[in-house]
Parts: sequence; structure tokens; C-alpha cells
Amino acid sequence: MPPATRRPAAPAGVSWDAVELAPVLLVSGAEGLLADRAVDRVIALARAADPGVEVTRLEGADYVVGTLGVVASPSLFAEDKVLVVDALEKGPDELLADVTAYVAAPPPGVVLVLRHGGGVRGKKLLDLLRSTGVPVVSCDVIKSDSDKSAFVTAELRRAARRADAAAVRALVDAVGSDLRELAAACAQLVADTSGLIGADVVERYYGGRIEATGFRVADAAVAGNAGQAVALLRHALATGVDPVPIVAALAAKLRVLAKVAAVRGRGAGALRDLGLAPWQTDRAMADLRRWTPEGLAGAISAVAQADAEVKGEGRDPRFAVERAVLRVAGSVG
Repeated sequence: MPPATRRPAAPAGVSWDAVELAPVLLVSGAEGLLADRAVDRVIALARAADPGVEVTRLEGADYVVGTLGVVASPSLFAEDKVLVVDALEKGPDELLADVTAYVAAPPPGVVLVLRHGGGVRGKKLLDLLRSTGVPVVSCDVIKSDSDKSAFVTAELRRAARRADAAAVRALVDAVGSDLRELAAACAQLVADTSGLIGADVVERYYGGRIEATGFRVADAAVAGNAGQAVALLRHALATGVDPVPIVAALAAKLRVLAKVAAVRGRGAGALRDLGLAPWQTDRAMADLRRWTPEGLAGAISAVAQADAEVKGEGRDPRFAVERAVLRVAGSVG
């Protein structure tokens, strides 16, 4: 492998699948799958350049002062090296100090990958890395359905496959709580099917795994689908979901509706000022077609009552949340 210092650094803010070799790289974020892929890509690139490259991994929480300098020092046979420091945010002050000193004068022929899972621990070092132009691979947690749909589309595209919009949505609904499961589902569909992937294929493989999270309960209730909302709720409760986050999801959904309802007649600028993601605004605008101001006020009141009851003021939290779901669904229209 040519000396790492001779390779062009990737630009800051690169995605995991575009990162290139550089003397120091920062993989930042709590989405483990993307971080794993970024590190695997760096190692693969290093091995493609030099099959004999030495790969060493250090765990932040177990770090002993001086270790980084020892493993980065030239070996007897002068092999190129890739050093991966996992969980930088869990490391002691000695690790942060050793990395700071290392970054000031990185040795030739070594690629140092620093993996930081998030949080404020080591912020001074992170700021230093960014200010000195160290490439940063952003691996933030993917939360929204639209981002998960984009992830599915990209996964299939890399495998030279496509799915129609209904299939993508069905797959996100079925296994979208965990990105690793979503990636595994994409891989299975690629391996087991051919041609354009349709919703019927996804239903055949994953139809029984539709998530019953609080947000899906809230979506069904706000759409006025009382039967579906209660079925999802009961399944969620039966699988161990606490009533409190379900009520919180209902409240969050209704708050967005109320915010959008208050400004929707004032133009796009007022909607942007709400600070919501575009997909949240679009979805709220669509939902509000089914709601009256009186219905929305009644639903918010019902959820406020349920919130108090599930947090100790009521005897039966499960009954309280089911009653709130039915009241919200009944307020539509």
C-alpha cells in the first residue's frame, strides 16, 4: 500500500460508501451498521493496495496509555498499517491525549480510523479533528421512514435491483425498526427473487412482521382507522411496549398537526419556520384534510388525560391508552 500520507483525503462529511484512505479518519455517529461498513471499506481499500497490510483494533474503554504510539510505530518489516480505535467516546483521558498528539504528526504508511459513537465525550478532540480537515464519515441514526426508504432503495441499487414504491414502503413497515434487519431483508430479497420487487413479494416474505410501535399506532389513530389502531396497540402491549411512549407518540403526532394547522394559511414561509422536516409538514397537511379544529382539540384533550393516567394518576395504564386511541380515531372528521 502506498504511504497513507500520499493518498488524497476524502472530503469532510462523506458517506460510508465514498470514504477513501487518509492518514486519519473519523467515523462519527451511533448507527452501528453504517459505522461498521465505513471501517470495513477502509480496511478493504487498504488491503486492495497492499494485501499484507497489518490491521489492529483498539477498544476505547480498555485503552492503556501509550498503546497508540506503540502499535503505530514502524515494524521490523515496515508493513503498512490500519489502526482502528473503537468507541473513542468511552476511552480515558489518556486515549484522547494520545490521539491528539498522534494527529499533530501522523506517521507515514499508517491509516488511523477513529470511531466515535456520539455524545459530548471527547468534543475538544472532535473539534480539533474537524478543524484540521480530517475526513468525517457521518453515521447518524436513521429514524424517519423517508430516510429508511432511501436506504432501502440505495441497498437494492448497489445490488443492481429495484423495488417499486409500494414494496419499499411495505419493507420499511415490516422490518424498519433496525437498520441491520432492514439491510438483511434487502439482501434476502436480492438473493431469493428476480426482477422488479413488488409489494406482493415483500408481503410474502415479511407480511407477518409489521411493527406495532407507538408511531404506527398514532398514524392509524390519526387516520381514523380505529380497528387497525387498537389491533396494533394490543400487539405492541403484548410484546412488551410500555404505554408511556405510545401516549407520547400520540401526543407528538397531534402537536405536529396543531402546529401545521395554526399556520397553514400563511404560506410556505410560515411552514418552514416551524422547524419541521419537509416530510412531516407534507404528512400533516394530508392528515389535516380529515380533521376539524374541534376534533383536534378533543383529541389533544383525550391524550393529555391519558398521559396523566399512564404516569400514575390512573389505575390501569393499558385501558387509559386504549381509550385515548379510540377517542383520537373517533375525533377524525
